[in-house]
Amino acid sequence: MDKRECPGCAMKVDADAEACPVCGYEFPRQPLSVQIAAWVMIVLLILWMVL
Repeated sequence: MDKRECPGCAMKVDADAEACPVCGYEFPRQPLSVQIAAWVMIVLLILWMVL
């Protein structure tokens, strides 16, 4: 399982954890609409470069 470092206490936690079990730091989450918008912009940029 992938791990990431908590910026609050520098402990390794699961990559899919919403909060650090040691210090309680809550990892920020991007809304789905922001992720979709980013992918649409990437696809449009690639299409613009190809055409």
